Amino acid sequence: MVPRGRHSMSHATAAMPAQNLNRIDGSTLGLYAATVFLWGVSWIGIRAQLGVVAPEMSVLWRFLLAAVLMWGWVLATGHKVRFALADHLRFAAVGCCLFSFNFISFYYGGLSIPSGLLSVVFSLASVFNLVLGFVIFRQRPEARVALGGVIGVLGIVFLFWPEITGAGFNAAALQGLALCVMGTLFFCSGNMISTMVQRRGAPLLSATAWGMTYGCAVLLALNLVRGNAFIIEPTVKYVGSLLYLSVGASVLAFMSYLTLLRRLGAARAGYATVLFPIVALTVSTLIEGYVWTWLAVIGVVLALVGNVLVLRRPSAK
Repeated sequence: MVPRGRHSMSHATAAMPAQNLNRIDGSTLGLYAATVFLWGVSWIGIRAQLGVVAPEMSVLWRFLLAAVLMWGWVLATGHKVRFALADHLRFAAVGCCLFSFNFISFYYGGLSIPSGLLSVVFSLASVFNLVLGFVIFRQRPEARVALGGVIGVLGIVFLFWPEITGAGFNAAALQGLALCVMGTLFFCSGNMISTMVQRRGAPLLSATAWGMTYGCAVLLALNLVRGNAFIIEPTVKYVGSLLYLSVGASVLAFMSYLTLLRRLGAARAGYATVLFPIVALTVSTLIEGYVWTWLAVIGVVLALVGNVLVLRRPSAK
């Protein structure tokens, strides 16, 4: 928690890492595992939604349902609902970065580049978080954490190297790559803004509900401007993936991840993105018959080694 009163923001920023960022207890590991699993499986759900319904509309349905569930949670637990205008501006910024533009960028980027390359780009969030955390909060990452992030990303590159080399970097592929990089930057920027919101003392449930609400407003406006049809594909695959993405990958996963941001900081929490593709690939092995190669095995080993370096508690001096 951030000390209240007349302490400056810089004092709060300095105090928080010393108190929380090195603590890895059982509940934190549970939140980390839940985030990795829920978001790792979500790539399959996202792919199941592409086709009939416009990407912006699918994202709108996802977060509209998630926002309703979040507000029910907020009201049932009696959390604070009213905030100052300055807080609402931050909530709106979180909505733009975490609950709208980042997903739209990845949906459209995924139409022109392989899913493996998309996963590689998103895994760079661990590195972007390190850089943004230093630039915005002056949080100098430990050498071990930085090394772990680099090793993890290198592992994902090995894992998807055949798809990367086979992408064919024509104009469409470059545009898709640029959209995915933009989506990752939106995600990481949302991490930084959410950290600011939590440090100002806004309850996580309330802040997330408001953020999703503003994200839905942005998505609604975008769909109206583009003239998209307000439809839902009436199939078990689409509706089932929508329910999973709304409840599991949005409400539960975002609550877990944003809690990790408070406990671990952006650099260590963001490393979860490196492990998402491994979960997706494991599911693909069971469902789609993915064939493992030596490069894939090396990639998994490197990603796990990086994971240990990032999450391992520093030895007592």
